[in-house]
Amino acid sequence: MGNINFANENKEVIAADGANLRLKAMENGIDIYKTWGKMMNCGGYGQCGHCAVQVIDGMENLSPRTDAENKLLKKKPDNFRLACQSIVNGAVTIATKP
Repeated sequence: MGNINFANENKEVIAADGANLRLKAMENGIDIYKTWGKMMNCGGYGQCGHCAVQVIDGMENLSPRTDAENKLLKKKPDNFRLACQSIVNGAVTIATKP
């Protein structure tokens, strides 16, 4: 079990190991999309980049970056991840809409 702390929303969510970050955010009413992303997201398939989040703490508790993330986030800092591609395996602190 791991806690996901959404820093901007000041909300903490408990997640089982292996939980998808995007799905846990949506299940708990955390809006990870900016205005354009709400209309044009790919539905969690790692194809659009609209669910990008910044990992403030606990990067070691997320799955490794996927090829899709490496492609879509190549100009972003190393602590940016796609929520749809991130599997939680421990405590993390996330900033949404970076």
